[in-house]
Amino acid sequence: MFRLAHPQFLFLLLIIPLLVLMFVYARNRKKKALSAFGDLSLVMRLIPEYSGSREILKFIIWTVAWILIVIGLCDPQTGSKLEKMKRKGVDMIFALDVSNSMMAQDITPNRLERAKQAIVHLLGKLENDRVGLVVFAGKSYIQMPLTTDYSATRLFLSNINPGMIPIQGTAIGDAIETSVSAFGNTKQSKAIIIITDGENHEDNAVEAAQAAAGKNCRVYTIGIGLPEGAPIPVYSGNTQIGYKKDASGLTVITRINEPMLQDIAKAGKGIFVRANNSQSGVQEVFDQINKLEKAEYNEAFFSDYEDRFQFFILAALILIFGEVLIAERKGRLAGKIKLFSSKTTQK
Repeated sequence: MFRLAHPQFLFLLLIIPLLVLMFVYARNRKKKALSAFGDLSLVMRLIPEYSGSREILKFIIWTVAWILIVIGLCDPQTGSKLEKMKRKGVDMIFALDVSNSMMAQDITPNRLERAKQAIVHLLGKLENDRVGLVVFAGKSYIQMPLTTDYSATRLFLSNINPGMIPIQGTAIGDAIETSVSAFGNTKQSKAIIIITDGENHEDNAVEAAQAAAGKNCRVYTIGIGLPEGAPIPVYSGNTQIGYKKDASGLTVITRINEPMLQDIAKAGKGIFVRANNSQSGVQEVFDQINKLEKAEYNEAFFSDYEDRFQFFILAALILIFGEVLIAERKGRLAGKIKLFSSKTTQK
């Protein structure tokens, strides 16, 4: 197992592009200054000991050394002792709707971001429960398998966007089936939390919820959106250029489908909660899930980690020492080597 004990130092790598720009700028200034004395190729003959390639080599060495130093500061560690620990918890899958209608802004900042916030809020209440992520629109996919690594879950959440599934729609039934398959053969109590506006469903989600409940998987639904609805923004890059229109040229208004989500939750032996601008609805769902029986399971993890920063720091010091030994000027032997003669042969 590999990890960085202090990953916050990685931001120091952002200095490298600035150093490259400064180096290129300095070389261009030097060439312009030499050109002021006459033809550059002729001036370079007057300073035969000057080596532009060595200057570049020394800069590259310093850059690599800096990268190694930054990695050393991050303190790379490898797990050296694997242990198993017994925990009690519930397995839950968050099935998140990423269809275009989730970009509607009737809930600030928009439905999708509000849904992400709801999941992050619920993650803050969990301890030993395992969580997974399923994303869906016209199709559904497992975004992250079951894990107790809530930090990784937050990272996966931050990268979720409507563009990750090209097939549009709201296939809630397919999302429930994918979520059930993501549990595998676990013996823990299972919960599926569907977070969607519930609009424009394309399959029999109620039957899928009933089938899930028959496999000891409770289905909870959190409705994102307001009854009055909102238009669907259309973007070009990061810039909003208008709203989605139908074939008649009228602006499409997307509204939450509460009756459908209530029916799904009822069939899945769960509850339905509607999120709005004042509450995310996760507290009610969390209270219900917390009542489920928590089964014991074994989890393997690395208990001891060994520091490996010294190897990177040592490599950086060797490079710096080597860079000092490289002269900026050509040596006598290098100065005598001429690949191309400037003399012309007279016939």
